[in-house]
Amino acid sequence: MKKVRLITDGACKGNPGPGGWAAILRYKHHKRELHGSEPHTTNNRMELTAAVRGLAALKEACEVEIVTDSEYLKRGITEWLPKWKRNGWSTLEKKPVRNQDLWQELDRLAGRHKTHWSWTKGHAWHADNNRADELASLAAIQQSSSDGARNLRQTGRT
Repeated sequence: MKKVRLITDGACKGNPGPGGWAAILRYKHHKRELHGSEPHTTNNRMELTAAVRGLAALKEACEVEIVTDSEYLKRGITEWLPKWKRNGWSTLEKKPVRNQDLWQELDRLAGRHKTHWSWTKGHAWHADNNRADELASLAAIQQSSSDGARNLRQTGRT
């Protein structure tokens, strides 16, 4: 099984506002950068989208270390998701889980791989996290995308 590292980040200019996401995939000496944007979104949705799009780019089952600077993303997938599923996608306060569509897609994609989630401090020493932040921020400002990545709302697909 291939061992891949996925570094993700999301950005939003205003929250909500124009947003961008980025994912960097590393396998041995190979590196692939993906980024995309949404015209009106939240930072949390962009963090989730980065992970979804990064995992979706993998063509086969892999052992994946996902590196994020988002506590929301890391805690959501490792701590909260099993409880939400048991509670019919409701929070402890009996409210619908926000961003349920992306959480469900992330759960589905993560299930195809052996995943390990790790957190890194944003805007610090991690070069790939800093690069992902740069790509996500530019995508949010320019409303741009790479590698055929399209605005999810425009295509209606993930």
